[in-house]
Amino acid sequence: MERTLILLKPDCVQRRLAGAVLQRFEQKGLRLTALKLVQAGRTLAEQHYAVHKGKPFYESLLKFLTAGPTVALVLEGREAVAVARSLIGPTDGAKAAPGTIRGDFGISIQNNLIHGSDSADNAKTEIALWFKPEELVDWQPADAPWVAGA
Repeated sequence: MERTLILLKPDCVQRRLAGAVLQRFEQKGLRLTALKLVQAGRTLAEQHYAVHKGKPFYESLLKFLTAGPTVALVLEGREAVAVARSLIGPTDGAKAAPGTIRGDFGISIQNNLIHGSDSADNAKTEIALWFKPEELVDWQPADAPWVAGA
């Protein structure tokens, strides 16, 4: 099973969409491994967005992520990274297809509601930034053979 980090960014929380967004992942068959509400500080935001350091939009990313609470979660499932990114949709909500999270709820490129890891390797790195190992819960739901094809 693969894991991925999902961040329901401050605009998602402020717009009270966290439950609706989380529901889509659960309905798809991904399962929660960790979940918490976080007020990200600048250091965490800098670490999370390190790949964008030096780009013109870097400071605005930091300001945005630290502007309010974020729901951080880890999802697990078969091809969790690809499945989550498919549900999320492209960065620009105006260009995202209806039925995707950003297509249904997104209103701008930067305030795009959600972050999802872009690879299994990056997911491991990002999960370690946002969660301590003891915060990750290993469990198997009773319906796993039907949902995940196990």
